[in-house]
Amino acid sequence: MTHRVGPKGQVVIPKGMRDRLGISPGSEVVFTQTPDGVLVRPAAGLAALRGMFAGSGLNAELQRTRDEDAAIDRARE
Repeated sequence: MTHRVGPKGQVVIPKGMRDRLGISPGSEVVFTQTPDGVLVRPAAGLAALRGMFAGSGLNAELQRTRDEDAAIDRARE
């Protein structure tokens, strides 16, 4: 599959590849230069982790622990 580089240096990633890789408008990608050319892959940054623990109760557990620590600190004063 061959594509032409546009006047702004842009290349279109074919739709089938974008779909398989989960790349959609606004997605970040990483470019890596290799001896054979350029590797383009989805960025796996912090945004990819957003919501990973939603519904797990971790937020409530953290708040409970903070409240307990604050109560201990007040008792020491």
